[in-house]
Amino acid sequence: MADTMIPEVLAPAGDRERLNAAVLFGADAVYLGGKEFGMRSSPMNFSLDELKQAVEHAHKNGVRVYLTCNTVPTNEEMDRLPEYLRNAAACGIDALIVADIGVMMTAKRVVPDLELHMSTQVGIVNYVAACELHQMGAKRVVLAREMSFDDIRRIRDKAPDSLEIECFVHGAMCMSFSGRCLLSHYMVGRDANRGECAQPCRWGYHLMEEKRPNEFYPIYEDERGSYILNAKDLCMIEYIDKLANAGINSFKIEGRAKSAYYVAVVTNAYRNAVDSYLRDPAHFKLEPWIEEETRKVSHREYSTGFFFGRPENGQCYKDGGYVRSYDVVATVDECRDGRMYITQRNRFFAGDELEILVPEGGSTPFVAQQIFNQYGEPVESACHAMEKLSIPTDRQFPAGSILRKLK
Repeated sequence: MADTMIPEVLAPAGDRERLNAAVLFGADAVYLGGKEFGMRSSPMNFSLDELKQAVEHAHKNGVRVYLTCNTVPTNEEMDRLPEYLRNAAACGIDALIVADIGVMMTAKRVVPDLELHMSTQVGIVNYVAACELHQMGAKRVVLAREMSFDDIRRIRDKAPDSLEIECFVHGAMCMSFSGRCLLSHYMVGRDANRGECAQPCRWGYHLMEEKRPNEFYPIYEDERGSYILNAKDLCMIEYIDKLANAGINSFKIEGRAKSAYYVAVVTNAYRNAVDSYLRDPAHFKLEPWIEEETRKVSHREYSTGFFFGRPENGQCYKDGGYVRSYDVVATVDECRDGRMYITQRNRFFAGDELEILVPEGGSTPFVAQQIFNQYGEPVESACHAMEKLSIPTDRQFPAGSILRKLK
């Protein structure tokens, strides 16, 4: 790793609320989708007007914006692509994330000044593919998630310095190679390669083979079935130094469909971890509270994926669910005149022991001794979503800080 290389913390932004969280809690860049051509087809995403506003907000705060354009378009969709790309570029985005060669070449002709990042969907696992894509115009490659540190280092050594390498370092793992999965399309008619994955790999299954009595399939199961396809979530927060030393330019957090709280907490954790590494790269040791933050969001069991080789224990066999330990109860609007003004998100009571997570910092214990409604009247609990409340405090917490409660 060159001494001057500073890893980028790249956060997901499924909508404006999530983008705001990523920006506030320390992302260097965000990736998001428009209403078409993205791998997360949901009502969220960004219209062109919303995209323009999002880019303006991000750029005002020194954050780059990458637009996902990484589906495999049909013939009919390709007819609409040039205009879509022109409109997206006019919004001021910093790069396109693409997976299809046709999309890549169209973008080179239509918006030649826009950076091109090759999606993990491309399945890049060797230096020849990476270098050829760079020759074709790619500024960055997002490597397949099935890569080990040794694999990544070899690509970095063989590729020119002008080619950036991006890797997923946190979040959900797909059970199929580079996300190229047909299971959802086959079972429920929702094409994962067009952003519509129903995640059938998280469902419970019973495995039966009636014609091979002497072939055994070692699986774990209970009365609900077996979760043999259900991959653990990826978490590399403890290995920031190894990620950087492998030559990875951008540390990507998965989760455009996750909550704003998830985006805020995980982005904040990686921001603090990277900053800690940069302060003393030769002696990096993760502070325990940073690792603990990654466990205060809804997640499956964690693993290190393929970074250290083929996972020996990379599946969740006991169930398909999440570990949830904390609830967000409010966000801070401002602190003034001895009070914290907040917006309620989940129910909590006067006297509850809470934590307050501040942007780009750690969490602080806090007891809500009293709660007042918007009229200044004391109330026993905060029980109305998005209600404006206040809590007495002699401490100052920045706007956007998160109040949470152990479940």
